[in-house]
Parts: sequence; C-alpha cells; structure tokens
Amino acid sequence: MSVSRRGVVKGGAAGALSIALAGSLDGIFQTSAGADTGEAFGYGPLVPDPKGVLDLPRGFSYKVMSVEGDPISEGVVVPGHHDGMATFPARAHGRPGHHHPRHGRGNGRAHTLLVRNHEQSNNGTPTVGPPELTYDPAATGGTTTLEVDRNGNLLSQYVSIAGTAVNCAGGRTPWGTWLTCEETEGFNGETKSHGWVFEVDPYGGRTEPVPLTALGRFAHEAVAVDPHTNVAYLTEDASRPFGLFFRFRPRAYRGGHHSYRAGGKLEALRVPGVPDLSLVTEPGTRLPARWVDVPDPLAKQTSIRKQFEDEKITRSQKLEGAWWGHGKAYFVASFSSTDSGAAGDHAGQVWTYDPRRNEVELKLIFKPGGRFDGPDNITVSPYGGGVILAEDGDGEQYLVGTTRRDRPFAMARNALNGSEFTGVTFSPDGRVLFFNRQSDPGATFAVTGPWHRLRG
Repeated sequence: MSVSRRGVVKGGAAGALSIALAGSLDGIFQTSAGADTGEAFGYGPLVPDPKGVLDLPRGFSYKVMSVEGDPISEGVVVPGHHDGMATFPARAHGRPGHHHPRHGRGNGRAHTLLVRNHEQSNNGTPTVGPPELTYDPAATGGTTTLEVDRNGNLLSQYVSIAGTAVNCAGGRTPWGTWLTCEETEGFNGETKSHGWVFEVDPYGGRTEPVPLTALGRFAHEAVAVDPHTNVAYLTEDASRPFGLFFRFRPRAYRGGHHSYRAGGKLEALRVPGVPDLSLVTEPGTRLPARWVDVPDPLAKQTSIRKQFEDEKITRSQKLEGAWWGHGKAYFVASFSSTDSGAAGDHAGQVWTYDPRRNEVELKLIFKPGGRFDGPDNITVSPYGGGVILAEDGDGEQYLVGTTRRDRPFAMARNALNGSEFTGVTFSPDGRVLFFNRQSDPGATFAVTGPWHRLRG
C-alpha cells in the first residue's frame, strides 16, 4: 500500500472533509452505544459499583492494593502519585543482594512483579528509599516494586529506586528491566541534574541510581523498546516549543542490564511536510519518517527541543504513553489545541511507528467534545489486537479499550473521584489487568474477568 497523505489538513474543503472523517470513529461510537443500548463493542456496558470505586463490565471484578500511605516497613509508606507500570514474571529463587526477602519464594505459584512509578515533585507522600538506591536526596519521586499472586493479591512491596523526580511513565526492556522516566528538566533545590531515564531491576539485585544519560535530558514521558534491535523510542511532554518523538540507537547491540550506559545515538522524528502531528486527522494515514541527529543530548546549554528550527522537525503537543506491540512502537498524543499554539485541535491521537517500513501511522483520533478524551498511558492488549488507554481528560475518567479495527469502548470508569488512570498493563500470562488511580489517594487495581469475550 502506498503512503497516504489524505489525512493531512491542507485547508479548504479537503481539510474539512478529513476533519469530518477523523471524527467518525468517535461519532459512530457515541451514536450506536448510547445509554440505552450499552457498549456496541468490547465487553458490554459498565455496571455501577455498589462501593462507588470502580465500574466494570459484567463478569469482571477488581481488587485494590498498595494504597498511598499504606505501611511498607518501619518508617516507610507507599508513596503518592501512582503512575506508569510494567509487569515481570517472578523467579523461582531470589538472587543475592535482593532488597526484599519475600520475592521469589519457591512454592510453584505463578507470581508477578510490578514496578510502579511515583510522579512526585514537591507534594504528596514522598518516596523514601535506602541510601544505595537514592539518586538525589532532595527529590521525592521514585519507584516501588510489588509482588502479587496469580489472582492479583498483594504479597509484598518495597521502594526500588528513590531520589528521582516526577517519575511519569517509562517502558519495559526486552532483557527484563524497567526504564523509569523523569518528566522534568530540573527543579529548585536539586542536588543533581534531572530529566533522565533510570533502569530498575524488578528482581532487586542490579538496580543502581545512575542516569542513562545517552537517552537524553528532557521531560521524558514513556519508552517503547524494539525487542529485535533494542532500539528505544521515547516521548516528550513539553511546551514552548512542543515536544518531540525520539529514537535511541544503542551502541551495545545485544542489550542486557546497563547496556544503554555504553551510549548510542539519539535522534528526533521528522515527517516531511508535517511540522505538527495534529495536522494529521484521518485514521489510517501513513507517512514517511526521517530521523535527525540530536546535537546535544545532554542539553548542557539548551533544551533538546529548542535545538531545532521548527521547519526542520516534527512536534506534537502532549506526547504521552508508549508501548511496543505487533512489531511497532505505539505512542500517544493526549490532546492538541490551537488555543495553545498547536496547528490543529483533537482530544487524543494514537500513533504507531513501524521500523520495517520506517513509517508513522495514525491509528485512532478522538474529536473534541466526544465521550472519551485525553488518552495518556497505553498498553497493547493480548486480546483482540487492540490497545487499552488510560484517560487523563476532562470530566469522567475511563479506561478505554479498542478492538482490532480500532473501535473504542469503555473498559472501566473511576466512580470515586476525578483522578486520572495510569500504569495500565497486563500480567505476563494475560490473566490480570493492572492499573492505578493516580491520586486522592493513589491506589493500584487488579482486574480479572472474561477477557476472551471481546466483541467487535
């Protein structure tokens, strides 16, 4: 199939047509899935939770665990602002130097480890870790590692890195570690520089609070790593000017713990003729990708996004979640507003980058004023070929699923408050969906149910 540019707004009637087509996915969904008929796709209508915490489709159930403020150990509690997560299979035996004795108990059960970010700046419950896991004592972000059983019951938890700042999202590596990302370029009172990515070993033995400087210093959001090449794709959430989509090509081809410390080349996406991704409005539009070297990845004098002239790079407002699946890097633009200086308006885009074709494709777009808005964290579902998005939008907050044909449906609703959902991820065996309510208070959910009954 040849590259299509039909979805790029050019102005006039053609631009208006592409905008109308862009809204059709969300518009059809609203028309055919009203309050009387329930969800047209997915798992059916959401059932109100009698506890007023989380609405789910019939047949699904949830457990709440690791709530902000819960005790972990003497003088240490669960930090606040729960954010990005990934899961890892627990090992049958612990490894020397492990920071928690309960992990890896050899009882034959299929346990799961979750590494969870805490998007702490200077408010909320801080992350407190041991000195050997603390990067900057003035920073209050970090990660916690949770061990749960195959049914989503919490067995143990501990702080797995501390002294980092605004740990928003991140990504899982093919060699079984978590890359936790700082969504900041620094703050008053810091004792070390910030805006980095750190590597966390879920099994506890190899975590060191050392920044992976080759991945650049900027307001990181998320990372998706190609398991065939170990190339990392990174999103940036920034403004004045808007952020960039990056590719990191590591020098160490084989990958492995700390392999990114060997360095590599950091590049930024340029789509010829498209200075702003919000100009693309029609799902299915595929465009060629070009990659431009980042002059100074360490941003010693100038922020990376300010090192490029606008006409020589492609930007996007609110680049957020990223995940690897189906041989592609999925990444999300949460919203775009011309009032904020963007080229176009939308309430969320989902993109993919295909390294084999060296193309980006717009998979899904939400129009302003629709039922869903503000997609943030993303995971690729093992059921039906779609994705699950965590909303950070206006009004009610949903988990939004999509079918193989990219039709959206409500997977869950925050019935307690207006806090966003974060950290959506499946267990390694696909039985449990984990995600967070970020605040008021932060909490982690484990959801089980008839996943194979996906409609549409």
